[in-house]
Amino acid sequence: MIRALLSGKKVFLAMALAVGLSACGINNVPTYDEEVKAAWSQVQNQYQRRADLIPNLVETVKGYAEHEQETLTAVVEARAKATQMTLPANITENPEAFAQFQQNQSELSSALARLMVVVERYPDLKANQSFLALQSQLEGTENRIAVARRDYILTVQKYNTELRTIPGRWVAGIFYPDAKVKETFAAAAESQSAPKVNFQ
Repeated sequence: MIRALLSGKKVFLAMALAVGLSACGINNVPTYDEEVKAAWSQVQNQYQRRADLIPNLVETVKGYAEHEQETLTAVVEARAKATQMTLPANITENPEAFAQFQQNQSELSSALARLMVVVERYPDLKANQSFLALQSQLEGTENRIAVARRDYILTVQKYNTELRTIPGRWVAGIFYPDAKVKETFAAAAESQSAPKVNFQ
């Protein structure tokens, strides 16, 4: 009888300890880490969607604007650079790799922007249904990229805040010593300067 009571007390204490630990956020670090991973996967998914659209877009433009070879080549090369980068498994915790990934995607965005400027010179191309459909898909994808990046930034903010504030900092130090602060997107350098307006 006494042995049964002691055994029951141990079970009760173990359950009380588990509830107490979960109430103090012991599972926040791995939960938020998984949210960051899911958000990062969505960012990559949207960038891949954009990369998949580019070959058809380039081929369509090439049919109308063959002598714009330099711009078309720049887009193809930027796409290759962005898609051929080997991403380390810890990219969200690796500042150098993360910055390189962001730079490659930014260069691709710039190349696509230059291509869209070139397209303005070709009214027949702008009226082509295939081009219009691809342009619409590309614009939609750019919006999805922006949303995915925003969602990633918010999940990283929550995760990093957990690692840097108490009691999350203590919990991570004791139970998740390998947990590291995650990298987030920064605005491109060119977006930091005001556009020049010239009315002459």
